[in-house]
Amino acid sequence: MRRVFLSVSAVTLGTLLGCASLSAQAAEPLKLAVDIPFEPFEYRLPDGTLTGFEVELGEEVCRRIERECEWVEQTWDGIIPGLLARKYDAVMSSMAITEERRQQVLFSDPYYSNPSVWVTRRGEEIDVADEASLEGLTVGVQRGTIRDRFITDTYGERMEVRRYATAEDLALDVKTGRLDSAFMYYPLALSNLGVDAADSDVVVSSELIREPKSYFGYGVAVAFRPRDEDLAEQFNAALAEIKADGTYDTLMTKYVDYDIKI
Repeated sequence: MRRVFLSVSAVTLGTLLGCASLSAQAAEPLKLAVDIPFEPFEYRLPDGTLTGFEVELGEEVCRRIERECEWVEQTWDGIIPGLLARKYDAVMSSMAITEERRQQVLFSDPYYSNPSVWVTRRGEEIDVADEASLEGLTVGVQRGTIRDRFITDTYGERMEVRRYATAEDLALDVKTGRLDSAFMYYPLALSNLGVDAADSDVVVSSELIREPKSYFGYGVAVAFRPRDEDLAEQFNAALAEIKADGTYDTLMTKYVDYDIKI
């Protein structure tokens, strides 16, 4: 009889310890990586407060899954390695779903889509459809992005490709004429270069580009480590609720004036 009692006690203790471990894990802040600034999706206000469409969306997801959010700043070229090295729990920083990235990370359902554009200085517009006219020109891209890969593969033999660590450095060289053109995310062209403004020195030289999917992906999503399927499912459920009850539309119209729905 004593032997049976000990066995049952051991099982009970193990169950309690397992529950305690899960509770402790749930109580820990959920660390979300972000590369800033990327206005209007993630950026800092003058007082240092982190804000933006994705930041508010992430905070709302955390509220609904009853976790505290902790935002971790990480430069883009190290953002997936940092995730795999467990520096944070997920990446919520406008990461497009691509087949190449699917080999490394687990994605949530997509929650928005954004186009890319060619930009040039006013009066120096280029015709990207005329590839021969691009011969010998310089184009800037942010290093490690899907735009970097697209430009390298598609135009690398015709144009000199210059890669930049940040969007700010890229924008500066466009403004000062050190580049003939740049290929960048449309929202970055808006926030960093003011391309829609009538008095802007930099203008859009192409239509809004979302194809081919093999380069530009299947929408933006949260990235997780492959084993964190439960966390991804929690995010998917929360994102579905946020879209269904109108919270998503409220946040979208607060930060952007063009359609980013997918």
